[in-house]
Amino acid sequence: MTANNRAERLKQLSPQKRLLLLQALRQQAANSETATTISRRTQSSPAPLSLAQQRLWFLDQLAPGNPSYNISAAVRLQGRLDVAALERSVDEVIRRHDALRTTFATISEPVQVIAPTLPFTLSVVNLQELPESARQAEVERSTISAAQYSFDLTTELLLRVTLLQLSETESIALLTMHHIISDGWSIAVLVKEVATLYSAFCEGRLSSLTDLSIQFADFAVWQQQPEQLATLESQLQYWKHQLAGAALLPPLPTDRPRSTPPTFRGTQRSFLLPLALTDALKALSQQAEATLFMTLLAAFQSLLYCYTQQNDILVGTPIANRNLPELENLIGCFVNTLVLRTSLNADSSFQDVLARSRQVTLEAFAHADVPFEKLVEELQPQRSLSCNPLFQVWFALHNTPLPSLELPGLSISPLEIESGMTRHDLSLHLWETPSGLQGTWEYKTDLFDAVTCDRLIQHFTAFLNKIVAEPDIRLSELATMFAEAEKQYQLQSEQDLKAASLNKLKLIRRKAQRAFSD
Repeated sequence: MTANNRAERLKQLSPQKRLLLLQALRQQAANSETATTISRRTQSSPAPLSLAQQRLWFLDQLAPGNPSYNISAAVRLQGRLDVAALERSVDEVIRRHDALRTTFATISEPVQVIAPTLPFTLSVVNLQELPESARQAEVERSTISAAQYSFDLTTELLLRVTLLQLSETESIALLTMHHIISDGWSIAVLVKEVATLYSAFCEGRLSSLTDLSIQFADFAVWQQQPEQLATLESQLQYWKHQLAGAALLPPLPTDRPRSTPPTFRGTQRSFLLPLALTDALKALSQQAEATLFMTLLAAFQSLLYCYTQQNDILVGTPIANRNLPELENLIGCFVNTLVLRTSLNADSSFQDVLARSRQVTLEAFAHADVPFEKLVEELQPQRSLSCNPLFQVWFALHNTPLPSLELPGLSISPLEIESGMTRHDLSLHLWETPSGLQGTWEYKTDLFDAVTCDRLIQHFTAFLNKIVAEPDIRLSELATMFAEAEKQYQLQSEQDLKAASLNKLKLIRRKAQRAFSD
């Protein structure tokens, strides 16, 4: 049966049954005794790059040391920290995971070179003597500096940990890894293992972590076996059909023209959707036999339609891509990117958009094994140094937060960090919290102003409130609401500008009058 035939059979099921079937099939594959398993490599020679690593390596060749492909995290540690135990814990995680001891070389083709050992030194920066204001400024500077570190993939450890000591009982740990050896899930694995080891070492115990059954290089070898490539080829046919004729760029109304090459400079704006609105979105999802991800994606796509008036909307989104149980506790670059393409028009109601987004999402997840890098290679879309291939906007509902941890004598809390970099023109990240959906808009500062992003937050929140109140509302009505909001904004901006000019003129006159009187 071809991939297209399977997709047609999926369409005949109700959306809820389709989702349940896909979940059941994936769970069955993970639990079955006959399920595909990954074996250890039989040699210690350099390993091939995984399919995802191939593109990251290629991008690094184009722009060596580009920090936009760094993955960073920060945690605040309150209590008396045993610095030696922390350093020993990170060193043990590096010993456990081959990916953290991997560099990259070219031997007729790029390969992974796994060192038996790599020295690790915890970088400790003492800020205790600085005044409060200077200390905070140094924390911000160090955080950005750590996130923007330029790794040399050929020579150095691709993991850096910096400890900022604020006082005897407060520190901040900054973690940075290159994406070629890591992903968001890996950050959670690393933090959890460091915490487990730290507890053991502080109490004079040995590590309680079980040995890993495989390493990332074993996955890279397995991924390129003939039977796996055959599976990818069958799924690839779906994507060739789904993405045929996709436009390179959506006409996003940027504040400035696109630069070539791009700088990847970016920043972010955060917001919180109230718990009542979050609950209403979940209820709407249940009524539509959809997931919260599908509903939020449909709202995001509707907003993009109103901004661009483009019927063909393409959005990138991440998927963990850890379907086999032996991959769950590995550090490595497993995450895959799916391109979700949805057709919209002015007469579509939001429920229509949600139904289409739901169908596109279900089909994409059913064909999620094809690496994004393979899609780019096969589809060969029109390329430009000023943008990414296939999509420019990103949407993610994250479900792999840093684990809740308890350490001897320490309390830990994650910190939101500002890296100053972004890979996409526009990105929307969402997390579920006890207070409601926490969101962050990331944007390229070469393209957008902060005030534009602030309006995005307002418009998106207004959209969500409108669709939970009126799920049948048409995109044409949402577009009208959007246009009216923009008109009011422009009018208010002109009034504010006139008022500012008038106030400035009055000030000049007063100064002139005083000068004349003198």
